[in-house]
Amino acid sequence: MSYKLGKHLPPVNGESAPYWEGCKQGELRLQQCPSCSHIQFYPRLLCTKCSGRGLSWIAASGAGRVKSFTIVRRAVSEAYEPDVPYVIALIELAEGPTMMSNIVSCDPETVEMNMSVRVTFDPWTEEISMPLFEPA
Repeated sequence: MSYKLGKHLPPVNGESAPYWEGCKQGELRLQQCPSCSHIQFYPRLLCTKCSGRGLSWIAASGAGRVKSFTIVRRAVSEAYEPDVPYVIALIELAEGPTMMSNIVSCDPETVEMNMSVRVTFDPWTEEISMPLFEPA
């Protein structure tokens, strides 16, 4: 998957900027609460467990497993047509949170539940490198 004009780019704002900066540097970052140590994804202002403030950023291992997935065989727009078929998956990260991403670098038909994966990054623009996952 690479960027093509017309693909949807995620917003970069005050809450998510450290996350996207990490992706640009090849590092998957997650938020951790200083009060209860809860680790969370996606970036937020408050801890989703205790509502604590002052969340810090930690480097994730990049390891995970496929929790659920689907194979997209019909592109949602012309911009995604070159990628068909592609896999959209829920990835349970080793640190606990679940994130949605694509599984790449393999035949979509070989993806299966509980498959071990690791993060890789695809630079879409100068600011955005998308975290994708490949078989571990």
